[in-house]
Amino acid sequence: TRASSQLVLNAIGHGMAELVGGSADLTGSVNTFRKDSKAVTPDDATGNYINYGVREFAMTAMMNGMALHGGFAPYAGTFLVFSDYARNAIRLAALMHQRVMLVYTHDSIGLGEDGPTHQPIEQLASLRAMPNLAVWRPCDATETAVAWLAAIERTAGPTALVLTRQALLQQTRDAAQQAAIDCGGYVLIDAQGGVPQAIVIATGSEVAPAAEAVRALNAQGARVRLVSMPSSDTFDAQDARWREAVLPKAVTRRLAIEAGATQSWWKYVGSDGCVLGIDRFGASGKAADLFAHYGLTAAHVT
Repeated sequence: TRASSQLVLNAIGHGMAELVGGSADLTGSVNTFRKDSKAVTPDDATGNYINYGVREFAMTAMMNGMALHGGFAPYAGTFLVFSDYARNAIRLAALMHQRVMLVYTHDSIGLGEDGPTHQPIEQLASLRAMPNLAVWRPCDATETAVAWLAAIERTAGPTALVLTRQALLQQTRDAAQQAAIDCGGYVLIDAQGGVPQAIVIATGSEVAPAAEAVRALNAQGARVRLVSMPSSDTFDAQDARWREAVLPKAVTRRLAIEAGATQSWWKYVGSDGCVLGIDRFGASGKAADLFAHYGLTAAHVT
C-alpha cells in the first residue's frame, strides 16, 4: 500500500528524527514491534522500542513527553478496553495538540474468550467525544495503511488507530474509492439504477458482513448503498458537498452497524434510521458465536 512507500518520505518531510514504539506488556498481541524495532533494556539504551509493562497511563504520559521534547513520533499499543486507564494522558495529548499515535487492538466482542472485562463497548463512543482526538477504525489492510499515514501526517493532535483481533477480508476498491478513504467516509458499494433506497454505514470488522448483505440485496434488485466510515471525525471535517454525496439527505432509510455502543451513530441515521450495535456488556465465547449472538451477521443485516 501507499503508506509503505511514503512513510520514510513523510518522516523526513516533517523533520522527524525517529519513530519510537512501545506496548503496555502486550507486544506479542498488539503487533507493534516492527522489523526494525530494538527494545530498550537496562544494559542497552540505544533501542527504539519500550516495553512499558502494565502501565497504560504512564506509557501514554511518557509518549506525550517525547512528543513535547521534539524529534520523535511516538506510538504505542494496548487493548482498546485499557484506553480507560490512560484517559487523562490521552486528553492531555489532545489538549496540547501533540502527535501521539495510540494503537488500540482487540476492539470488540471479537476479543472472544477473555469475556466482558476485556471487551470494549463504550470506549469508541467516548474516544470520539474527545476534542482534537482523531479516531480511525479501519476495515482492512488498505484502510489501515491510510489511517497510519494520516496519523503520521497529523501534527496537531493525537490519533487512535482502533483495530481488530481477528483477520478481516480485504475489500475490493477502484482507484477513486481508495483515494476517498482519506475523507473518513466513502461509498464502498453503490446501488445501481438510481438513487439508493437505503444506506448502510459500517466500520471495522462489521464492513465485511455489511458488504455481503448489501451485495446480496442488490443482486435481488434492491438499491442499497454501503458506506465505509473508518473515521467519523475526518468525515465530519469534509465539506458539505462531499458529505451530501456520500449520505444524501433524501435517503432517510439508514442502518449503521458497529460492534460497540450505538450512541455516536444516531446523528448519521436520523430518527427514521436504525443502529445495530451493542449497548450492554459482552460475553465470553468464540468470536463467531458472539457476533451471531449479538446479530452482527450478514443475515441479520439483510
